Amino acid sequence: MQIRKPILDRIATLENLPTLPHILLKLIKACDEDKENLKDIAKIIEKDPSLTGKVLRLINSAYYGLPYRIERMDQAVSFLGTDTIKNTVISTSIFQAFDDTQGDVSFNLKRFWWHSLRCAIVARLIAERSSYSKPGEAFLSGLLHDIGRLVLWVNFPKEYSNLLEMYKDKPDLLLAGEVRLGATHCEVGAWLLDRWNLQSFMADSVLCHHEPIDRIRTALPLVKIVYVANALSRMPIAGQKNQGFEVAEDIFGFRDADIEALLVHADRELGEVAQSLEIEIEPPERGDTPFSEKDFGKQEDLVHEVRDISLVMGTLQNLLEADAEDAIVKVVQKGLQILFDVRNIFFLLYDSEKDSLVGKSIPGDEKSAMMSELIIPMQLKHSLLVTSLAKGMPIDSFTCPTRSPSIISDEQIIRFIGKEGMLCLPMIAHGDHVGVIIIGLDHVEFSHISRHFKFLTLFTNQAALALYTEQMKQDRLNAIQSERFGASMAVARKVVHEVNNPLSIIKNYLRILGMKLSENGIAQDEIGIINEEIDRIGLMLQQLTTFSGGTIEKIEPVNVNDLLSDLVKIMKESLMKESKIAIQLDLEPSLPNVMTEKNGLKQVFINLIKNAAEAMHERGNLQILTRHLSDQLESDVVDYNKGFQGYVEITIKDDGPGIPHDIKSRLFEPFVGSKGGGHSGLGLSVVHNIINALNGTISYESDDKRGTSFKIGLPIVRDQKA
Repeated sequence: MQIRKPILDRIATLENLPTLPHILLKLIKACDEDKENLKDIAKIIEKDPSLTGKVLRLINSAYYGLPYRIERMDQAVSFLGTDTIKNTVISTSIFQAFDDTQGDVSFNLKRFWWHSLRCAIVARLIAERSSYSKPGEAFLSGLLHDIGRLVLWVNFPKEYSNLLEMYKDKPDLLLAGEVRLGATHCEVGAWLLDRWNLQSFMADSVLCHHEPIDRIRTALPLVKIVYVANALSRMPIAGQKNQGFEVAEDIFGFRDADIEALLVHADRELGEVAQSLEIEIEPPERGDTPFSEKDFGKQEDLVHEVRDISLVMGTLQNLLEADAEDAIVKVVQKGLQILFDVRNIFFLLYDSEKDSLVGKSIPGDEKSAMMSELIIPMQLKHSLLVTSLAKGMPIDSFTCPTRSPSIISDEQIIRFIGKEGMLCLPMIAHGDHVGVIIIGLDHVEFSHISRHFKFLTLFTNQAALALYTEQMKQDRLNAIQSERFGASMAVARKVVHEVNNPLSIIKNYLRILGMKLSENGIAQDEIGIINEEIDRIGLMLQQLTTFSGGTIEKIEPVNVNDLLSDLVKIMKESLMKESKIAIQLDLEPSLPNVMTEKNGLKQVFINLIKNAAEAMHERGNLQILTRHLSDQLESDVVDYNKGFQGYVEITIKDDGPGIPHDIKSRLFEPFVGSKGGGHSGLGLSVVHNIINALNGTISYESDDKRGTSFKIGLPIVRDQKA
């Protein structure tokens, strides 16, 4: 046994370890050493009133159906025999040790005893049928075969309950989880039987009842008996054949009809034994419909096929409904978790411009956010990820030495995932690279999932097609956006040209009017304001065309705080004078200047502030905040090795009704908006293009409870001419 010493020390010192009282150990010794001296055995039993009552209650129970009542212990011992006496006292003692322990959702104590008793009875019947000389020993071994599970559950309730919840229907994965805990229930149970000094090969039968069948074929009889009894005692899933039938035929050559008769006998006896031992049991739910032998195979295949198809169809439906890359990746992650019971899933998408695999952050998955910083160039030919995508086939780090990590980046990824290895699944659609899915696995988990490679490949292909389609859609939208924006700019340039003519005429007439009026008259101030507004209109028209191609006219140091303060003063007078909108400025003192295009940045702020005011319908709160952050801005344009000093973040937030859900994904596209009433829907598209031209970033958050918040990030790069 390979029990780790820390868990052994902890179990051995805990109060919840079942122990056999001294009188029971003495009784077991007497039963084993001197079967002829029944009177001495009877005297030992009579020294314990509780034990005396149990033995007499057993002998007089309906299970034995005697025509007369036995009152004397020597008669009971003579009738029952030493093996039955030993089994009775050990069984009742173990049951009492756990009788006060209440089960939880993950561990049903009544069902545990049902399985243990059924295994015990089936083991005894197999022993009798196979001419094993000690059927009572087989009964006790079957009863105790899972005792280690009780010990682990009672002494490690939280850890073991979590394992049961995760791997309740997967014995191989449960055993792997027990190994991580420190010992399997087979090892703990065998250790406990050795501690009780139970003779023969009982401990071996407990230790080996989950071994591969190839090893059991060469084992001694008691190990075989308990192994087959355990396999037959599991309640099959409705519509599926009991897998223990094949095991029983393999080990003992039993025919199906013989096994069915044996199980009917065992189930008939099960309730009587439980009642006589005063053990409460609860059988698992059975399927109501009987199946003939010839139907089992087809029925089992059909059940699996229907289940798989149902789950796949549900996932594919979700993929069809996903309207963005983030949503698709999230659906694929959930689909893999549901269909294949895996948890550690990461995505790297292919970037054709960089010719690299780039980590993709999964919404709501914090660990994947760290993976999003990963870039694996396709030139790393020995990388498992690159090999998988290049060859278009799943690659793992388990199955052969040549596939084990040969470069340090693969080793780092496996360590980051926190598993023994990884499986790489290529995503390819229409011959184009889409990306790679990484699944972190332990050896046992890989063994489980490797049985479903064909199904897994089919699912991965569907995921690749969904992501490929979304990428094509985004490329087309970007092309349409460029075409629309180009067309709108052509119209804008024509409009600007036509509008500038009447504006110039108005300004000339204002100059003439000013000359006719008194120089100190109050009208001169009003004429000055009108001139300023006309100049601002001209500036806005000029900016509308300046950024049509993302070009920048003049870069200069700009104090963002001053610019925002001046704009708020102007807009309060011109836009919000009659409204009940409260504007709050929270500007960080000593904010560094940014090297940018002042007029373009002014146009961005005007658009966002105006949009916020209009969204609140002349009533609400508008917050404008600035701060200096030292982290790098997520921009591919800025060379941060040339004087990078962090970035300035500007937040413009309102408490309006939020952006309608149906336009969120297209918010920065031209001609998209929710205002109506003649608005063109170009404002945010212009804003987006300007910020991109300024090497900045823009993002937003919006809902109907908290309103809308736009965040702009502008890199702080020192003036290279200074």
